[in-house]
Amino acid sequence: MTAQHLAFRNLDKDRSNLIKALQQIQEIEGYISDDAVRRISDYFSIPPVEVEGVLSFYAQFKRIKPGKYKISVCDGTACHIKGSSLVANWISDFLGIHSGETDPEGLFSMETVACLGCCSLAPVVSINGKVYGNLDRKKLLKVLKQYKRMG
Repeated sequence: MTAQHLAFRNLDKDRSNLIKALQQIQEIEGYISDDAVRRISDYFSIPPVEVEGVLSFYAQFKRIKPGKYKISVCDGTACHIKGSSLVANWISDFLGIHSGETDPEGLFSMETVACLGCCSLAPVVSINGKVYGNLDRKKLLKVLKQYKRMG
């Protein structure tokens, strides 16, 4: 039995539980796979396109498997003013990915977030929850290279 099946098998098959089932799967898997969409569709007896509609409507749901290291680039006001778009470009140039993507090795994924709450350290990124601030290109690349070495 898969983690996806175990995640929502305790829920009534009422379609009002669809979002709860998706949240449970994402908590376990980190994203919603095509297989999970099929299983949910079967479980709730609804067409896969309806599940996809919910997934595309709510930004909380991820359809791409996240990397081992999840990079969040802050684009709050302070970070934006201090160059968050440059930070995102440096990450893209170094890793070959953009916001919402995971690298082919599955090591890094990147997302842009509204605010990490560390405005005094702008510009800021977090990697798996660890915050790195006052970034310039050199500092950022040093951090990314360390994570690459750790694999």
